[in-house]
Amino acid sequence: MNIVARAVITEKSFRLTEDGQYCFVVSKSATKHEIATEIRRLFKVNPISVNTTTVKGKTKTRGRQVGQRNSIKKAIVRLSPGQKIAEFSAKES
Repeated sequence: MNIVARAVITEKSFRLTEDGQYCFVVSKSATKHEIATEIRRLFKVNPISVNTTTVKGKTKTRGRQVGQRNSIKKAIVRLSPGQKIAEFSAKES
């Protein structure tokens, strides 16, 4: 089962990296402990804490058709001081 789906790449998430926090989209059924274990295994870092939130999908209208985008679960992972994830360190041009 794939717990960490992808990284969240936004201006806010890059700002959080300065404080040692990294944002990921994760499986809806994943627990904080499972997320921390997966981050430790994938990136060889030591997470201190994991905060999660579920973002509800937006309601979209196309003519008379009304639909809803999928909801996602995001995890913000705080790392030990001095540790970094290399994939986030790329500076925007």
